[in-house]
Amino acid sequence: MLLQILLALAGLGLLTVAADHLVLGSSRLAERLHISPVVVGVVVIGLGTSAPEFLVSALAAGRGDTGIAVGNIVGSNILNLTLILGIAALVTPFAVDSAVTRREVPLAVGAVVAFGVLAYLGLTPATGLVLAAAMAAALYLLLRWSRAADNEQLVTEVQDFTAEGGAVVTPAARRTRPWVEPIRTVLGLAGVLGGAQLLVANASTIAEDLGVPQVVIGFTLVALGTSLPELVTTVQAQRRGETDLVVGNLFGSNLFNSLAGGALVGLATGAAHPAQAAAGLLAAMVGTTLLAWALLARGLRLTRVEGAVLLAAYALTLPLLLTA
Repeated sequence: MLLQILLALAGLGLLTVAADHLVLGSSRLAERLHISPVVVGVVVIGLGTSAPEFLVSALAAGRGDTGIAVGNIVGSNILNLTLILGIAALVTPFAVDSAVTRREVPLAVGAVVAFGVLAYLGLTPATGLVLAAAMAAALYLLLRWSRAADNEQLVTEVQDFTAEGGAVVTPAARRTRPWVEPIRTVLGLAGVLGGAQLLVANASTIAEDLGVPQVVIGFTLVALGTSLPELVTTVQAQRRGETDLVVGNLFGSNLFNSLAGGALVGLATGAAHPAQAAAGLLAAMVGTTLLAWALLARGLRLTRVEGAVLLAAYALTLPLLLTA
């Protein structure tokens, strides 16, 4: 089993590095194609940081490892808005000024609730099509909202993010040759796919060897690993005070996890064996999402105390694995 653990860790490492380059490459490429910075922030960066989650879940469902597939999405959704958002608030309390909390955040909350209901009933090709249609509708709304004139703060933060690439602004950052970013994006996507395959195959073997339910491995090891891109992006954005991007990235990631990831899992799962999760875990996912939304909406800011509350909420979800 030692070999499987090492290979799973290698898959996690590859996922993290490749996803970072996928996000940076696709963001800069979108900027050069003159796509709205708000679309880059909420759609491109959110989709890029979610790629590990829904690709890992889709591969797991295709292999018949539905416990890992659903557990990964549920665990990642909880991690994003408790552990990662809580750490960001503990490091530096922050305020959110943009319209993201009035539009994109409620949309993401609705996506998580919809996924929770369908995952309880069972993800099948039919429910997968429902989630795919919801994903298309969500993308339409995000693109429509991107034309609004009240997103100046998020626009500035996205432009800073794509210029710096997670580091310090340098003149070379904007002088990269035109062919560099497409290659970076393609190699990043290939790395995410390769890392996902390594992680899923070996995580499944580890679960069998330890005799634990696959959903436990998906909720813990796999979810933590696939959420690393969100953590890296959040730390980078928080360090530069890009708080709108922090919130947009985490809630946007959950939107894509729930709709795109849920759709892929449903479509990859046979109707005879639907992918499901325990009611307690799904209730915890919806509850922590509503908690994070309520804390943000209360004063459009997160304090250290509220960050500690989110971390405590994550700790309280772990005992639910005993019922998985």
